[in-house]
Amino acid sequence: MTDRKEAVLDRLDELDRQAREGGGVARQAKQHAAGKLTARERVDLFLDSGSFIEVGRLVTHRCADFGMEAKKIPGDGVVTGHGKVDGRTVFVFAQDFTVFGGSLSGAFAEKICKIMDLAMNVGAPVIGLNDSGGARIQEGVVSLAGYADIFLRNTLASGVVPQISVIAGPCAGGAVYSPAITDFVVMVKKTSFMFITGPDVIKTVTHEDVSHEDLGGADRHASTSGVAHFACDDEKHALAVVRALLGFLPANNIDAPPRQACTDPADRADASLAELVPADPAKPYDMVDGIKAIVDDGHFLQVHEDWARNIICGFARMDGRPVGIVANQPAVLAGCLDINASVKAARFVRFCDCFNVPLITFVDVPGFLPGTAQEYGGIIRHGAKLLYAFAEATVPKVTVITRKAYGGAYDVMASKHIRSDVNLAWPTAEIAVMGPDGAVNIVYRNELAAAEDPEAARKAYSDEYRRLFANPFKAAELGYVDEVIRPEATRRRVCAALDMLQTKRDRNPPKKHGNIPL
Repeated sequence: MTDRKEAVLDRLDELDRQAREGGGVARQAKQHAAGKLTARERVDLFLDSGSFIEVGRLVTHRCADFGMEAKKIPGDGVVTGHGKVDGRTVFVFAQDFTVFGGSLSGAFAEKICKIMDLAMNVGAPVIGLNDSGGARIQEGVVSLAGYADIFLRNTLASGVVPQISVIAGPCAGGAVYSPAITDFVVMVKKTSFMFITGPDVIKTVTHEDVSHEDLGGADRHASTSGVAHFACDDEKHALAVVRALLGFLPANNIDAPPRQACTDPADRADASLAELVPADPAKPYDMVDGIKAIVDDGHFLQVHEDWARNIICGFARMDGRPVGIVANQPAVLAGCLDINASVKAARFVRFCDCFNVPLITFVDVPGFLPGTAQEYGGIIRHGAKLLYAFAEATVPKVTVITRKAYGGAYDVMASKHIRSDVNLAWPTAEIAVMGPDGAVNIVYRNELAAAEDPEAARKAYSDEYRRLFANPFKAAELGYVDEVIRPEATRRRVCAALDMLQTKRDRNPPKKHGNIPL
């Protein structure tokens, strides 16, 4: 009996060794030579030390074709389980490129689905570490079914638990749709890429000659396509970004975001804000400087920093409370809203609303970007996405107008009319249908045509328009702005508003779901 027990334990030890070794020492060395960590190294680096509990370590594939029955490795190319990040439970799967190139089999997919189901039942985030050659061709449609099973769970988990994808190697073909559904995509420069069809197929079909990096590298997706929210220098940086991101988020859509102790006084005044907005209304400034002067300890985690840079999105804390920030960026395209900016901000607003993260909006927007490219590209439809997102959101919403708030863009940027709770304005705010020059050309068209000195008349009419509308006081008279504040008092007033709103309860009319203009 003792010999049998020892034999069973020896077998267990051997299977555990095979699982930990993955594709073997030689393939692990090749992985390292390519500048990449192994799946288990990534998990250990990401999670709190010693917290990982593996699920499905001994699972193997069930394929008996093409000689695959003789090629079985415990774990089958994906490490799955749960652990802690800063003491909070998260679920994780890490694709192992050393095992069959990280290709997805039916068993591989089942392991991921089991982890996602557990995460939904427990109410904890799911982190996917992607490094895969795609579908396992030997399994045919079984692997395709496995992808669809994962896609379904990504969709059902959306808005229930946070989902974050790290792309640490190849991610191509149908495999890209799982990360695309998740809330945030983090890519690693030089070693990761994503695309539907690769360079060889593109060259055959369209005769375009493009490299893997230029087609689907981290920099390309972070700056051009907007697929990647973060492009990181290496895997260690990428995993640190995910840990930082999780620090702003609740575990699920029922919980509140985790508040931290704060040593930065909530009533701190910052004199630099009084000089942030230039006297010349045409002169740009960097809104990020203003944001960092207002939030706790100047710490601001930008999302999509390199894409649609005319709008700013990111996470910060106010008196220890996590908040989502949306802000026009006057330093890029004068802060105009365009197609990409609208899509970027709309998705961010909806994410924050899903997970109970209050929204702070800083407004300096002269309008929507004009031009045939924007109109033909559907700026009406895409701009409506941002309007829809802000109007739909029921989390606490605080808006600060720093300078221009013109036309329909004023309405869209979390105005009082679409249920923003507290709307503040600096004395430099200009709230009007349009800028003075455009308004004068329309309102005083006949007077300008008849004037002996059209330029002098134009200046006089513009000055009058500025006196009436290029200030926040008319909007304050009408109640569209709750208070006109000194810029240096912004942190105190926003913190006070968030404190007042912490018990806010609001809901939308009962329905299956709305029909956002996609």
